Amino acid sequence: MKVAIVSFEVYPLAKVGGLADVAGALPKALKKKGVDVSVFMPFHKKVRENMEKLGLTSEIVLDEFELGLATNEKASLHKTNLPGTDIPVYLVANDRYFSSEDVYGAPDGGEQAIFFTKGVLESIKRMGTHFDVIHANDWQTGLLPVYLKTVYQDESAFSGTATLYTIHNLGYQGLFDKSYMNFAKLPQYLFNVDGIEFYGQINFMKGGILFSSIISTVSPTYAEEIKTSDYGERLEGVLQSRSDVLYGVLNGIDYEENDPASDKRITYHYTVDDLDGKWKDKEELQKEMGLEVNRNVPVIGLISRLVDQKGLDLVNDIARYVMNCGTQFVLLGTGDPKYEESFSKLAKEFPGKAGIKIGFDITLAQRIYAGVDFFLMPSRYEPCGLGQMYSLRYGTIPIVRYTGGLADTVVEFDGNKGNGFGFKKYDSAYLAYTILKALYHYHKPDDMKKLIRNAMTTDLSWERSADEYLKIYDLALRSH
Repeated sequence: MKVAIVSFEVYPLAKVGGLADVAGALPKALKKKGVDVSVFMPFHKKVRENMEKLGLTSEIVLDEFELGLATNEKASLHKTNLPGTDIPVYLVANDRYFSSEDVYGAPDGGEQAIFFTKGVLESIKRMGTHFDVIHANDWQTGLLPVYLKTVYQDESAFSGTATLYTIHNLGYQGLFDKSYMNFAKLPQYLFNVDGIEFYGQINFMKGGILFSSIISTVSPTYAEEIKTSDYGERLEGVLQSRSDVLYGVLNGIDYEENDPASDKRITYHYTVDDLDGKWKDKEELQKEMGLEVNRNVPVIGLISRLVDQKGLDLVNDIARYVMNCGTQFVLLGTGDPKYEESFSKLAKEFPGKAGIKIGFDITLAQRIYAGVDFFLMPSRYEPCGLGQMYSLRYGTIPIVRYTGGLADTVVEFDGNKGNGFGFKKYDSAYLAYTILKALYHYHKPDDMKKLIRNAMTTDLSWERSADEYLKIYDLALRSH
């Protein structure tokens, strides 16, 4: 089977969120299963910078070519490999659309996404390569299945090609003015309630949902949640109409990249049978974050975009109470100024007990996963979540709200079985109660030993997830 994975970000070439981790790890897992897999992404300025750091080079596959859009801008196609593999990464290049400092920093995100999507399709057509399945991801590629069913429906290059469209976060749909239909040169008949029209605008994600062969999202629970009005973001009716081809596949994490026994980003290494390195990493983290160095004090960590979705209003409500329960708190993240300000204030109120870093640092993130005792994810909604997976891999116990992928990966500890703690009702009192419950078990050494062992032996590898994707690719081909 020949598969093309299309993503706006791919780790380690460009990373903003969890999408990059998925797009960087899934191809490697599929390759091990015998799939002939390629990756397509934009040639962002950040990609060029990271390639230089990684010692990667690229070659030109296609010189400048027109895309058939309402612009004179042309694209070219370059090729590199995923680091440490022979998996080709095809890079759609254009200075106007992909030269910003930030991956999503273009002045016009709608044009940028359309240009990339059309660049992928025109590249495949010109390369003369046929893919059995094109796997598109998130709103930036939502128009790809739309193009295939309309503009490219008679192109021999795509004859028999099925599409899988994966929703990573329904909260970001790609809503733009109707005028973008003209830029994209899509048929005007698509602008209706049964097409890509959405409350007077066009909706890229709706296009991906309606026009793809198969739809998936990133956890079984989230696949059910998004068909309801509470989580459907006004697309629940559209998703219900395609529920027969909507699947939830839990993401995995890269076990080679994230291994406490060999991870170069942490100071001390450890295994499930020898945790001495974890306690040393805890002390190193306490030093780095300006906390009192004491491995016996429970440390709670949080790594997140600082936005409402992540349940940070609940954390704000109880932070001072929890700090007075003999804990330390470490946070790494950036986002809404109101949260940046409130957490920075917390650090000033609790010197030596609260360590706050506004920003993002991949290396520090890894040291937090390894060095804290508990990892906090009280999300309003969480399609999959990777933070709880990383924390489990590093023997750090998650405290979560049971929603989406958090409900599919964290099992309530009962004194013997289970790998974490959670609550269901979105309320700060329930979060506080859950943290107190975790602290109760923290002070019972035998319970913590069981928890850490259960956490580190939880199977969250891409090996499992890749098998599920292979089944869905096969379904997509049959459905198509």
